[in-house]
Amino acid sequence: MKPVPHATSLRRAPVQRRSAERLTRILDACADLLDEVGYDALSTRAVAQRAGVPIGSVYRFFGNKRQMADALAQRNLERFTERVTERLRGAGDAGAPGAPGGGGWRTAMDAVLDEYLAMKRTAPGFSLVDFGNQIPVGVRQSEPNHRVADRLTDLLSGYLAREPDEDMRRAFLVAVETADTLVQLAFRMDPEGDEKIINEARRLLRAYLAGLLD
Repeated sequence: MKPVPHATSLRRAPVQRRSAERLTRILDACADLLDEVGYDALSTRAVAQRAGVPIGSVYRFFGNKRQMADALAQRNLERFTERVTERLRGAGDAGAPGAPGGGGWRTAMDAVLDEYLAMKRTAPGFSLVDFGNQIPVGVRQSEPNHRVADRLTDLLSGYLAREPDEDMRRAFLVAVETADTLVQLAFRMDPEGDEKIINEARRLLRAYLAGLLD
């Protein structure tokens, strides 16, 4: 199972700092408006007005709102990866591979799930877009959960000192698909995420991953 490629949705990548800051404002405005009006009512013009930029600046980066949502999903994945990396770095020796007391991959799994839940609850626009699952974006061969699983495989294989082989990629894809389904259920049951369902998801993931990673 090879990593799934994913091309950027940007028409043109920002080169100068001013251009990068403008892109950030556009994506921030997109995220805020998604929470306020939803995807169907979202428009490039409204995003431009909220970001305080000319409409041409939006079209410089994106051809339509779908491409904007995809770029936001990609940014969410980058920030999620950064949060998980920082969380694992802060875990120190307690999270080292093979450490006693539930360290190693269990520490990594908790970091992944906890940071996803935190973004689900607090990141603007995340409840509608997350990594592209709620509003299908991008091309078919870059399905959101594939890119999430590939990113986690590459990140966690180093943390766990394991070769990112086909078995690990498959297992992480199954784990991501399972977690995604159960977390969506938890947030349908409770706007903040039903803790009992989340705990069941955590228990299920631990049992499944133990077969590969213990």
